[in-house]
Amino acid sequence: MSKKKVLREGYKKMMSFLGRGHEYEAAKEKKFPTLKGHPAAQQHAKEAIESYYDVKDKGELGGLMKEFKIYRWNPHDLPTNKPFLQSFFVDLSTCGPMVLDALGKIKGEQDSSLTYRRSCREGICGSCAMNIDGTNTVACLKPIDSDTSKPTIITPLPHMFVIKDLVADLTNFYQQYKSIEPWLKTKKPPPELGREYRQTPAERARLDGMYECILCACCSSSCPSYWWNPEEFLGPAPLIHAYRWISDSRDDYTEERLQALTEDGKRLYRCRTIKNCTATCPKGLNPANAINKMKTRHLLNQPVEEMEEKPQPSSLQA
Repeated sequence: MSKKKVLREGYKKMMSFLGRGHEYEAAKEKKFPTLKGHPAAQQHAKEAIESYYDVKDKGELGGLMKEFKIYRWNPHDLPTNKPFLQSFFVDLSTCGPMVLDALGKIKGEQDSSLTYRRSCREGICGSCAMNIDGTNTVACLKPIDSDTSKPTIITPLPHMFVIKDLVADLTNFYQQYKSIEPWLKTKKPPPELGREYRQTPAERARLDGMYECILCACCSSSCPSYWWNPEEFLGPAPLIHAYRWISDSRDDYTEERLQALTEDGKRLYRCRTIKNCTATCPKGLNPANAINKMKTRHLLNQPVEEMEEKPQPSSLQA
């Protein structure tokens, strides 16, 4: 065992004896009641707590310089230069807990030419989507790995054209989202006196798990079917939004929407249910499930929700 590791273990035992170990374990096992029903957010919060206390411990022992290897490429200004990974070192004791904090610190203190998208810092806008240590996610929700013995590798979303550094070209992605007409379409006259279109609680509950999509493109850029056919297959994000409107009781164009998706078999049926989209979604959504429900509804001409509500036939008696 290295000298540094012996010191770290000894420090943790001492803090446990003094009472801070209990504080750490209590925080690590906290259930985060405000995030109930959001498993992805609970996981992010737990990782952030663990990273915070790990950094706090290491800060008193030294050795907090973390290496970040970041994809750099400027095809517009330097078209003959090849992409490369550039190393930056960040002191975690003076940095926020998320990867986006590290990127901001690098851009502000080391290299102002580093280019990436960011906006809300709250996992709502989806702007800071990128690939971090091999997984597509949003940088504002991804805690920094406090293990300083290995670098954090940051690259743009895979299988998309790169504009500069970590900025991917999402033009095709947004055009496909626009093509599913993501707005309420009705045939009946609007409610009188400007009142809202009403739904029952059960009808509203059908939209849960779909409307929360933030269009970060993490799912689409992780989908092999989308890699192979980005011009024809819509991809998981537009399709989960399509099903959100198909499932909406206030919308009167359900059949027309479904027909538009299925008249060309490649728009919907290119999905092979690989489920990379579900595994990588930073909001914990399940686009693969929404796509399968659309396929079932098209093939059986019956809403999946109605099928699920019907009692199952009893087994045949001998």
